[in-house]
Amino acid sequence: MLRRDRRPERTGTPADVLVVGLGNPGDEFRHTRHNVGADVVEMLATRHGARLRKGKERAVADEVRIGDKRVALAIPLTYMNDSGQAVAALARRYGVEPARVVIVHDELDLPPAVLKVKEGGGLAGHNGLRSIKQHLHSDEFVRVRIGVGKPVSKERGADHVLNRFSKRERAEIDVTLEDAADAVETIASDGVAAAMNRYNTRP
Repeated sequence: MLRRDRRPERTGTPADVLVVGLGNPGDEFRHTRHNVGADVVEMLATRHGARLRKGKERAVADEVRIGDKRVALAIPLTYMNDSGQAVAALARRYGVEPARVVIVHDELDLPPAVLKVKEGGGLAGHNGLRSIKQHLHSDEFVRVRIGVGKPVSKERGADHVLNRFSKRERAEIDVTLEDAADAVETIASDGVAAAMNRYNTRP
């Protein structure tokens, strides 16, 4: 974990990285499997003294400094399937190209509490990522993938991601969320390759 630094002054210059945590808005969705990305950005905001405020981009956002990098933290206020609307507007606001956008999200293809960092590539059927690709016109964004496990059947996928973790899974996922926040800090300070080397090799 990096030490908390003073929040940067607004200068109008582009951010180095835009970090977006995906989820659905509303208290009924807090801490569900689908909202792990939003949980990580809330954790980063607490670590670095950010005050996530609502803006015209249909998201809550603020800027912090991680090491010597200007980092924008954001959580869309859209529903998951429309995440790209907010992400594209945030990318314009903070002046970042798709390769400097980091999306933190739930991943059905990973077992619960497994963490992987990925640069570009496929969408694994994730509707939030599909919307982001559509609105950014690119799939080059970085993903911090947090495993939430597969549903018992494909038909129950929506129910699965909107459910909360079991007590045993919750203890494991809480550790993973901390690791995911650390991974975002590593991406910001040392680059994506360093984060992949550090976190993708963990059992």
